[in-house]
Amino acid sequence: MKKIMLTALIAVITMVSVNAQNFGAKAGVNFAYISGDLTDDLDSRTSLHIGVMAEFEISDKFSFQPELLYSGQGAKYSESESGYSYESTTKLDYLNIPLMAKYYVAEGFSLEAGPQVGFLLSAKDEWEDNFDGDTDSGSDDIKEDVSSIDFGLNFGVGYKLD
Repeated sequence: MKKIMLTALIAVITMVSVNAQNFGAKAGVNFAYISGDLTDDLDSRTSLHIGVMAEFEISDKFSFQPELLYSGQGAKYSESESGYSYESTTKLDYLNIPLMAKYYVAEGFSLEAGPQVGFLLSAKDEWEDNFDGDTDSGSDDIKEDVSSIDFGLNFGVGYKLD
């Protein structure tokens, strides 16, 4: 069912892109964190996103921009005491579909905002602990423990190249 829904979504975005006034590639930095119960001790994870976008001009100052992006998200955790340390990075890979509203404040420069939905591709927890000089590390698949759909709100600035 998920594969059918994802394939249909990609087909719709592809058809929309064909009719777009502008289309292109997009890449950027993510400052992601995990929210919910028992997440107070988690730090943000910095990663990247990369994908394609299509822009529909509504007026000289306003555009609508749907996107299809791979996005690295997640969180970090660390603790240490005398003789013991533990570090963990939760790596969540999503296929995100942002729907951005763009307002051009000056020639080529825009402010962007909009909602997004993401579909979980993979989820891993990489960890390392050290107890009195003995180090152990590993990686666990945690896809069963993570929500398969993620909702978010994006904000950004952009510059449109000729």
